[in-house]
Amino acid sequence: MPNHNTDLESLQNTINYHFKDISLLKNALTHSSYANEVVKRNIPDNERLEFLGDAVLELTTSDYIYNNKKMNEGSMSRFRASIVCEPTLALCARAFDLPSYIMLGKGEEHTGGRNLDSIISDACEALIGAIYLDGGFTSAKEFIQNFILNDLENKQLFFDSKTILQEVVQSRGKEVQYEMVREEGPDHNKTFIYSASCNDLFNVTAEGHTKKNAQQKAAFAALKYLKSKGIDINPKGKK
Repeated sequence: MPNHNTDLESLQNTINYHFKDISLLKNALTHSSYANEVVKRNIPDNERLEFLGDAVLELTTSDYIYNNKKMNEGSMSRFRASIVCEPTLALCARAFDLPSYIMLGKGEEHTGGRNLDSIISDACEALIGAIYLDGGFTSAKEFIQNFILNDLENKQLFFDSKTILQEVVQSRGKEVQYEMVREEGPDHNKTFIYSASCNDLFNVTAEGHTKKNAQQKAAFAALKYLKSKGIDINPKGKK
């Protein structure tokens, strides 16, 4: 039994795009570790599609920012970076369960590769490249608008979560404390649980597969909690 989800019809239904050439979708989901293990079958990995998808994503995102955000060049570049960066793309991909479909080699699977932001974000870019080749720029742009450029306020908040949270608490004369609550799992596939707390303001926990990721998620959870309580999370008037 394969470790990945083989129901590609379900994935296509979820992303609302059905491939004319299903081999492109399979290619997009093939990590190099899997291709290397089945080298006799001459299966290509997704790196070329990732290269193409990266360019399509950057153009589409740049076009969106230029036409929808009144920013100077520097702010536009920073905003784009927050959208197309590895953690944010992985966040987007997890929302439609892309990681479960990625074909990984046994070694990569065993060491927790299915949870790595780098592998997930690369597969997401490869998927964009596959849609572009199969259905053209319009289809790829529609996918990006629906699954990458949606809910941008929360995604930018996630990208900048530790910095924004620090600014919020410092504006109140306080400091954020991050503490590892525990770690779980074998050495090759650890899960780290971190808390983020600040006196009587908040005390939240989150988990991640790296310490940095767990802290970022904890900061994001804290910001969402503060926002739900009506606390201003734009202390410098940023929008």
